[in-house]
Amino acid sequence: QVQLVESGGGLVQAGGSLRLSCAASGRTFNRQHMGWFRQAPGKERDIVAHITSGGRTNYADSVKGRFTISRDNAKNTVYLQMSELKPEDTAVYYCAGTLVSSTLQALGRTTGYDYWGQGTQVTVSS
Repeated sequence: QVQLVESGGGLVQAGGSLRLSCAASGRTFNRQHMGWFRQAPGKERDIVAHITSGGRTNYADSVKGRFTISRDNAKNTVYLQMSELKPEDTAVYYCAGTLVSSTLQALGRTTGYDYWGQGTQVTVSS
C-alpha cells in the first residue's frame, strides 16, 4: 500500500508563491503517475496538474503558466510550485498516484488514481 503525505500549504497573499510537496512511501514511486487536485468548499475535486512516470506534464487551463509540477524520484516526492497565486486558488490540495497505465483523459479525473494523500490547505488572501 502506498502512502502519500502532502506538506507546504498555508496562508499567502495574492500574487505570492507556495511550493507543495507530496512524499510517497514504498519502492514504486518512479513507476507511478502522479497528480495534484484541489477542492474548494462546496465544489468538486478538480485536477490541477499531473506528471507521468516518464515526466510528461499536463495542466488545467486555470493554472497554466503559473503552476509547475515536478518530481524527484530519488526522494520519492512530487512537487507543485505555485506562483502568482489568486484568491480563487484557495482550496484543499491533494496529491494522488497510480501505477496503472492510463490515458491523458483518465489522469485528469479523480477516478484515474488509486492512492490519495490527506490534503493540505492553501488559502490566498486578497
